[in-house]
Amino acid sequence: MCKLTDLGKLKYQSQKKAAEARKKQKVIEIKEIKMRPNIDTHDYEVKMKAVRRFFDEGDKVKLTLRFRGREMAHLELGMQLLNKVREEVTEIAKVEAEPKLEGRQMMMVLAPK
Repeated sequence: MCKLTDLGKLKYQSQKKAAEARKKQKVIEIKEIKMRPNIDTHDYEVKMKAVRRFFDEGDKVKLTLRFRGREMAHLELGMQLLNKVREEVTEIAKVEAEPKLEGRQMMMVLAPK
């Protein structure tokens, strides 16, 4: 026993099913926040508010610290700042890439839990 179906109808239904699946999926983007190691408290709070908003939307966040001139002599300040960020968002995010120095930039990637 065999079942005869219309090939055009079958293709149409499979396209509809695939389009419905694409509509429901969430594309995760990586948002970047750029800072300097000697950032002021209010500027830091504004950046952290943006980081929390990105996590609420389900996006990953890449924190970039840019060092200029003699700031390269004080890399520990940048590490302290990134550790401070990590402690503040530990309940809503996890560290995906540990802080690392690449040239004059220190980067860390956080992902929502």
